[in-house]
Amino acid sequence: MLDPWILGFSLITVLATIFMGFWSARKSKTASDFFVAGRSVSVGWNASAISGEYLSAASFMGVAGMVMSSGYDALWYPVCYACGYLFLLLFIAGPLRRFGAYTIPDFAEGRYDSPLFRKIAVVFVLFIGFFYTMPQMKGAGTTLAYIFKDIQIGGQQGLPYWVGVVLVGAVITLNVALGGMKGITLVQAFQYWAKMFAISLPIFVLLSVYGGYGTHLAGNGPVESRPATVARAELPAKAPADATWLAPFGPLTTKAAKAAAAALPADQQKRYLDEHERPFSLLYTYSLIIALVCGTAGLPHILVRFYTNPDGVAAKRTTMWVMILIGIFYVFPPVFGVIGRNLMPRLYSGIGVSGTDGIVLKLPTLLREKYGVLGSILSGVTCAGAFAAFMSTFSGLLVSMTGAVAHDVYGRILRPNSTPAQRMAMFKVSAVVVGAVAIFLGTLVENFEINFMVGQAFAIAAASYFPLLFMSVWWRGMTMKGAATGMLTGGLLALVGISLTSWTTFITAQGAKFKALNMAEPGWFQALKGVSLTDFWAAHPLMRILCEQPAIWAVPLAMILMVVVSKLTKKDIPSDARMKMLVLHAPEQLGLKQEYIQDHHAAH
Repeated sequence: MLDPWILGFSLITVLATIFMGFWSARKSKTASDFFVAGRSVSVGWNASAISGEYLSAASFMGVAGMVMSSGYDALWYPVCYACGYLFLLLFIAGPLRRFGAYTIPDFAEGRYDSPLFRKIAVVFVLFIGFFYTMPQMKGAGTTLAYIFKDIQIGGQQGLPYWVGVVLVGAVITLNVALGGMKGITLVQAFQYWAKMFAISLPIFVLLSVYGGYGTHLAGNGPVESRPATVARAELPAKAPADATWLAPFGPLTTKAAKAAAAALPADQQKRYLDEHERPFSLLYTYSLIIALVCGTAGLPHILVRFYTNPDGVAAKRTTMWVMILIGIFYVFPPVFGVIGRNLMPRLYSGIGVSGTDGIVLKLPTLLREKYGVLGSILSGVTCAGAFAAFMSTFSGLLVSMTGAVAHDVYGRILRPNSTPAQRMAMFKVSAVVVGAVAIFLGTLVENFEINFMVGQAFAIAAASYFPLLFMSVWWRGMTMKGAATGMLTGGLLALVGISLTSWTTFITAQGAKFKALNMAEPGWFQALKGVSLTDFWAAHPLMRILCEQPAIWAVPLAMILMVVVSKLTKKDIPSDARMKMLVLHAPEQLGLKQEYIQDHHAAH
């Protein structure tokens, strides 16, 4: 039976988002409003909006699910998500804002006086953006499937996954097309506080009813020392043992080694894991840390928000407040995971929203047994928070990608003489096209884990944009050829490695789905299985680790190439590089301005 509280709270979030989109659309009248919100967003509003944009479905649902399924091992994710902003605060946010561009490709062209480099940068904005939209769409599809799981539609039980993807994607696309950056800033700021309320209120209630955090954590210790107040049901076979769950290098970072072992005969799997599991798990963890920390400083949809601040000082203050806001938020999802292991261990046997990914949505329903409707109300609150999570992040990604297409591709490459009105019109058209592509890609990732996909998007950003921005801001000797070589090599190799392992994951998950449904594998699928690379990964487990999480080699490779090629082409250093470095680092009060920026502003 459909729970009216869950449906009601979710509808309120969606309707509030649509209302604010229409309301703020009336205030977006110029190209500057659409691309950088008129550069007039205050520190408080922008910090809330950036936090709302950054706290995605992976943060709201995925972190809790991963802590439940993988224990302490998963804490690397929230810790590194927050640490990434320290890099932004110290090295990138202020200088980037002082340069005064509209988009990251704008910065790339202005720093090196190279229209060609703008094209390269646009391609990576789209690569990273589409990779990052897929886990948001997965969150949308699974959440709607959970809400409508008990209804009959066309003779089928529950709402198909793809319907949720299409519905949520259409709403966000409409909002972005109407209001651009200015409109979406208000929506994202509201959604941060909605998410904070939705993640914290149920935790306080659950802890007061079922015992404190320390009590539940102790429930996973030795049997003789477990608190009597924690009555944990027997863990299913798929759940990790207590000792493994509490280990900092547990099931999450040994996942790739286990996937490689799965292709071997059963009698060889244990020996294989004994040989490879531990060293590879450390390697995977180090690579993941690099990807999450550096990737945060290389996400185009986050970076572009700093252009909405009035100046560089405001951008740095905004970054500091973002660290505080998301740091407070990340206290709560791991608590869901710890409590969920004790109170809802049956989720270990499910997949998707019926598995550990659904713990944030399902845990509050336990309160129905004691307090009736309170459980439904709190579950409705968390569903509303989940909606806010994937809607706010998808909004930011869509604005970033749409801005790259409308401003950089159309306005600066295809039709440089276009008027601001024409660029605004193209922004609306681009929003619809980019949104449609993102929705289509979202329908293909039902079998992928949310946080796993997010980690890969971060790895591509870390190997491409982070080296570009860090080196461009702090090294005067870098040339366009050096920057382009490093960015292309690091970013594309990371993309290829991730795509190869994701392909194998897709084939494996699809085969398991056919088996679970007792369906014969169709001919097209059997043909695809022939190139699944499963046997190759089993024979080369180290290669799989390096491809699945490539930041540990791709980031230093990109930087080394930037240095070497720049040294070899040092005659191509822009003649005004010294002046540009002054623009990047000198206080705005000195009034230093670059001709490129002045010309650029005049065009708008």
